[in-house]
Amino acid sequence: MLEVIYLVFNEGYSATAGDDWMRPELVQDALRLGRILAELVPDEPEVHGLVALMEIQASRLRARTGPGGEPILLLDQERARWDWVLVNRGLKALDRADALGGEPGPYALQGAIAACHARARRPQDTDWPRIATLYTSLAGLTGSPIVELNRAVALAQAFGPETGLELVDELASEPSLEDYHLLPSVRGDLLAKLGRLGEARAELERAAALTRNLQERELLFERARTLAP
Repeated sequence: MLEVIYLVFNEGYSATAGDDWMRPELVQDALRLGRILAELVPDEPEVHGLVALMEIQASRLRARTGPGGEPILLLDQERARWDWVLVNRGLKALDRADALGGEPGPYALQGAIAACHARARRPQDTDWPRIATLYTSLAGLTGSPIVELNRAVALAQAFGPETGLELVDELASEPSLEDYHLLPSVRGDLLAKLGRLGEARAELERAAALTRNLQERELLFERARTLAP
């Protein structure tokens, strides 16, 4: 049930296809279901972990798009526009999950990652080493290549783009990521930070060709255009 709720939330938070970057009505539906479930099974830490994750991520909705509906990525968002009521609700849910004890599950770990971002009032204050450690734990539980890709981003932020690129290149041969647009997107960003602009542009264009979301495609093409000589 938790997986289904989070799938609904994710489709609302980042639509996989179509003209819209987000579908807020799905986010609200998933939040409502998560909150109800937390009342029905108050002693289940993973339920509170999922609620924490969704509350904190939902807090960013207003800051995730510009005036024309264009996407704004996390590190470029105006954090004053985040909904701090939702942030605080999420942090309380995470505290409740922690108080119930036991090893944190996948949703509690993701909630803890979201909390690291929420506690940083400026992007440069983000505790990236902590996030990288949490992703290492999450990868150990899930075995997910997508989690490993997220870990690569955290490693790059914490220890430099070379470190992140090394892991991304290892993931390039992963069959499940063959058509996953965020792999070349991440690789393009890291190559750009290393000054390898031609390679970076090609990777961002490949990412744009793979995504089925029109807003995200335009964002990727625009990032590629900024690297033009």
